[in-house]
Amino acid sequence: MTEQYFNNPLHGLKLEALVTELVDFYGFEILAAALNFNCFKLNPSIKGSVKFLKKTEWARQKLEIFYLYKYKNLPRPDAKQYELPPRDRIIPAHQKPRDPIIFDLDELLAEQALKAQQAKDRARHPRQDARAERSSDTRPASARKPNKEKYGARAEDKPRRHVNSRTEKPRAPRSSDVPLNDDNPWASAKKVFDEKQKKD
Repeated sequence: MTEQYFNNPLHGLKLEALVTELVDFYGFEILAAALNFNCFKLNPSIKGSVKFLKKTEWARQKLEIFYLYKYKNLPRPDAKQYELPPRDRIIPAHQKPRDPIIFDLDELLAEQALKAQQAKDRARHPRQDARAERSSDTRPASARKPNKEKYGARAEDKPRRHVNSRTEKPRAPRSSDVPLNDDNPWASAKKVFDEKQKKD
């Protein structure tokens, strides 16, 4: 366990030495495009970058991840190790650092511009994101239906009634809706009228 822990390239490495090593190899432009840190963009210096990274834990961890898996080019960790901070990760003894990954500045800038544009589009059209989330729902249809006990019956489950679309009131019954029998005066009147029509 201890040997695996000591196999982590970050073990015992000071932040200033880490930043210096990365700046010497990649330069501030590549680091700014790859990590999108203002300390590498605006008046970059190793001293200023170290000051910012000491105060900002998420940025420091992002830089340490870059150091392990881009500069030292180690294989990606498993899910359990990925949850740990980079300095606490256990690197198996058989995994050794490889040649650093080389970046193309133009490709990094294009990728950064694309991400910025996608973020603007998401902010401009939040409804499309909601539709995409609903369409990506892989649950069966029965699981997506609302619970009747919790939300009540849906429109298609309720009994239908005749509605006038203009007034939204139930319509008056028609003569065709009335059953023809002797107890109904309208039915008997219709019967008499029909008989007269036949005689004429």
